[in-house]
Amino acid sequence: MYQWQIRLRRICNRDIIWYKVQIMAAEKAKKFQQEGNQREVGAFAKNYGAHREGITMKEVANYYTEWANSNKYDVDLGPDRYRGPKLAAETLCDLISEHRESVRILDIASGTGFLGQELWDRGFRSIDGLDPSEGMIEASRKRNVYSNLICDFMTEKMLNIQTDTYDAAAIAGGMGEGHIPCNALYEMIRIVKPGGYIVIVMREEYLEHVQDYKDRLEPLMKELETSGKWRKLARKVVSNYFLQNNGVIFIFQNC
Repeated sequence: MYQWQIRLRRICNRDIIWYKVQIMAAEKAKKFQQEGNQREVGAFAKNYGAHREGITMKEVANYYTEWANSNKYDVDLGPDRYRGPKLAAETLCDLISEHRESVRILDIASGTGFLGQELWDRGFRSIDGLDPSEGMIEASRKRNVYSNLICDFMTEKMLNIQTDTYDAAAIAGGMGEGHIPCNALYEMIRIVKPGGYIVIVMREEYLEHVQDYKDRLEPLMKELETSGKWRKLARKVVSNYFLQNNGVIFIFQNC
């Protein structure tokens, strides 16, 4: 097969997948409208905008800054609609039952601090937050639960964080179109100590609908396990992660 045919096939496959995503989103929004739940329609649409096809990482950061500055983010993605932070905190609590006050955790894609707050409420006291959105960083600062706040992108590039700094790192909702790329797994492993934990909580459908993840994210997770970088402790699918969408929780331990 010629190279142009391969590229054309990839473009067609991408367009088909995105068309299916748009149909699904429209069907879900229509269902909320039929139920007379306009607030759910608004929250779903706002979140959908942050994950639209082709959105760049810089656009994602700017979008979240505007969302944070509108003072609507905490309402749109509050715990009655979005369970990611609670699920991530509960997972870390299951893994770490003692001396939580001295355990150092990095909250990746920390947003306005939902996960940081959940961790603080459960006895963790050494929590850092990382987020590329200046607006989100400023909003989370008001919670007074983070020791350090870092405004940067989580990618494959090396962060200004020393190797083996954290006992655990967690992501709640930071995976998606234009969000954290597959290759960022290497950097997560670098900054977490051997024996430490990495918890990733995300929307299950993104494993198929986000091109960077489809047939790549889980194979890379497996490759890192095979090469002895980490070992998978669990993969759990949970219902009603965000509104009526399933979520998936990945739990890894560094080697």
